[in-house]
Amino acid sequence: MTIENTFNAAGGTNLRNQDLSALAQMLKTQQAEKVDFVAPAQQIRADNGLVVINGAEAKLTEHGVTQVDGSYRPTSVMIDGLPAKLGVPVGYLKKTHRDRPDLFDANVNGWLHGNHAGVPGDDRSFLVRTFRGDHGPGLGRALLSDKFKLIDNLDALTATLDGVRAAGVPVDIRGCDLTESRMYVRIQAEEIKAYAPTLLKGYRSPFSGASGDDNPTVFAGFVISNSEVGAGAFTLTPQLVVQVCDNGMTITKDVRRAVHVGSRMDEGLIQWSDETREQEINLIRSRTRDALRTFLDVGYVTRQITKLEQIAGKPLDGAADVVRTVGKKLTFSETHIDGVLDHFISGGQRTAGGVLQAVTAYAQVIADADVAANIEAQGIRAMELAAAI
Repeated sequence: MTIENTFNAAGGTNLRNQDLSALAQMLKTQQAEKVDFVAPAQQIRADNGLVVINGAEAKLTEHGVTQVDGSYRPTSVMIDGLPAKLGVPVGYLKKTHRDRPDLFDANVNGWLHGNHAGVPGDDRSFLVRTFRGDHGPGLGRALLSDKFKLIDNLDALTATLDGVRAAGVPVDIRGCDLTESRMYVRIQAEEIKAYAPTLLKGYRSPFSGASGDDNPTVFAGFVISNSEVGAGAFTLTPQLVVQVCDNGMTITKDVRRAVHVGSRMDEGLIQWSDETREQEINLIRSRTRDALRTFLDVGYVTRQITKLEQIAGKPLDGAADVVRTVGKKLTFSETHIDGVLDHFISGGQRTAGGVLQAVTAYAQVIADADVAANIEAQGIRAMELAAAI
């Protein structure tokens, strides 16, 4: 198994469809490389497309003296988040960073620091999340509000799995993803299952050719997701997992979430105490137990299947056109619409339910985990739109 791990100037750390041990190893490595601090705007500037911190106080930590001052190469997440903080158009700032770093520098520095003509600088402080750079620039992960509540991926994963164990239901890890934006862990409980013959009538797996008529089994499952960089809340979202193809049908209306909003933090390097971390872990653990009482229940699975089957069997006239119309309504790219259509044809179901299966099957083969998660989460909505056409 190959684990990509790049905290260097190239930036980026990604895992896709890996097992739990690979994810845990990566998160532990990342945890050791994190440098998070709150800095006033006057200590932050841009230089040739890099984010530079100057004037921050070094701190003595368990790793020795941690120097915050230095240059950080911004990830796409940091670049995407800067415009909201500065009040400038997203597309413009991204273009300047890509094509004209001098204009990027001028915009960032101008809005943060003001100018000599009497325009004041920004009086806010920001939480800056980075990975240290042992040789050359570090990695600038995000520039966030100083009220951003830290829920780190490793803590979220550990606490959630503790909650799963406390629930006493055996589970399997279907796969783990990690991007610059988010962590995703897909879990299923094969002991909690029901049959969905109407939902899977006429369906065959585009991966194995296995028939839904022969095996209409659906397992209970859920997805753990979290962002350390402001790309959404910590969430637990229920899924129904189709055994013959591993399609994950996401029940987004029942999502449980914890937002990253807390009290304002003091300036300087952030070092959470063991007590503070344990409080956060206990809260996530408790929420997980509560959520799983609902999600990992045969009655819950059966009720969701019944709701889906009320729509899924509707035949589609001009199925290919319906799939394309649905894809456009969900703002899928043409490439992704083509991918969904290919999986719709392979699946063999010319029904609204076939659109659901096509969307969730196609999501499994998308290389970008963030895009895959977004498309997968819209599977049920895609079925509803198809049925309404």
